[in-house]
Amino acid sequence: MREARTFVPTAAWEDARQRRGLAGERAAWAFLTACGWDIEAHRYRWGRHDLDLVARQDDLVAFVEVKTRRSLACGTPLESVGWRKRIILARLAEVWRLRFGQPGDQYRFDLVAIEERGRGRYVIEHVADAWRQDGLPLRRTV
Repeated sequence: MREARTFVPTAAWEDARQRRGLAGERAAWAFLTACGWDIEAHRYRWGRHDLDLVARQDDLVAFVEVKTRRSLACGTPLESVGWRKRIILARLAEVWRLRFGQPGDQYRFDLVAIEERGRGRYVIEHVADAWRQDGLPLRRTV
């Protein structure tokens, strides 16, 4: 039997990458809400995977992957979301849709790329409809 994971407050996280990722998600949250989106979920978990943000504008629901980088030396944020990650995100999106989706909702996958510039400054790029997941039912008909 697996041991239950213990809760570790974010202030106690030792890995700088995790803290940077959380700060990026918070920046993306603030950016999207400033653009008129309502955030329905943050780090929606299913098993060991999670959706960074689930955002809504009227009947459009965006499953948002947030990628925070200090530089583009290892490639662009969109390049870092490979086919395996896309399949995982599609499965998570389907679970969220089945639990919380509403009749008439439309769904898409977005990417928010955040380049950290230090001292709490960011360059934020929102890529709407960043990719399509063929073969997976992400549109609900009434």
